[in-house]
Amino acid sequence: MKSVFSDRRAAIVLLGPALLVYVVVMLLPVLNSLGYTFFTGSPLTGFTFNGLDNITRLFSDPDVLTALLFTLRYALVVTVLQVALGYGLSLFYLFVLRKSSTLVRTLVFFPVVLPTVAVGLLFQRLFAIVPQSGIVNSVVEFFGGDPVSWFNDAGTAFWVIVIMDLWRSMGFYAVLLYAGLLDIPDDIVESANLDGASGWRLIRHIILPLSLPVLLSSIIFSINGTLKVFDSVLALTNGGPGNSTTPLTLYMFQTAFSYGDYGYGSTIALLLTLICLLVTVFIFRSSRRDLTKG
Repeated sequence: MKSVFSDRRAAIVLLGPALLVYVVVMLLPVLNSLGYTFFTGSPLTGFTFNGLDNITRLFSDPDVLTALLFTLRYALVVTVLQVALGYGLSLFYLFVLRKSSTLVRTLVFFPVVLPTVAVGLLFQRLFAIVPQSGIVNSVVEFFGGDPVSWFNDAGTAFWVIVIMDLWRSMGFYAVLLYAGLLDIPDDIVESANLDGASGWRLIRHIILPLSLPVLLSSIIFSINGTLKVFDSVLALTNGGPGNSTTPLTLYMFQTAFSYGDYGYGSTIALLLTLICLLVTVFIFRSSRRDLTKG
């Protein structure tokens, strides 16, 4: 194997097709989008060079600030809850259900494979107030409360989106983290039990440190996914009420394809790309410092 990879011709033959596909599918569109940031217009109306005007506009656009704040808030809340609930479920599978967890894991994972539009329509019905109260408002009325117009208030609409995405995704993170927990050697856990470590002490001092690599991967995967949230918001609230639940991705989509300003839409996409890059680098650097101290 070493002799194959040390041969440049063999390496080019093996890696060349994959690199070509990557360049065509990934790099060229990224570079093309980056080029759009210096222009205004669309393929239908034509493009006009405007230099750095799009970037200047980015820093003075209040809608960008609203979308950015929503994106960061959503990403922080959902990432923490996704990974925490997923980790809790994975521990439940491992220590409580053990070998009989297959059915429960399948049921919890099932929402992951459902179409986002179907899930959005389901949650619209669950939290509906007109033409008839959904299940949630029916429960509120049963306990003597007034029905809540969940989608007409920015605060409640935000939490409905969070609940929906947690319901959809926590099964995926539970399975991912469960697979990481299975890699922990049984003899280490048994030795810890013999030394008197059980319950929370076992999780804190043994399980958690040994599962940090897969936990870190889950955090990175989650934060990059939540920063780029699009379909669930589009299906559930379409960015409303007003633009209070509009993430950067949806604002970029509306700018480029609804308003026909590809240049400014690409500038918003560039901002989102830089945020994802900075967050990922920050997480990696923080984890390396923690490992060095340890």
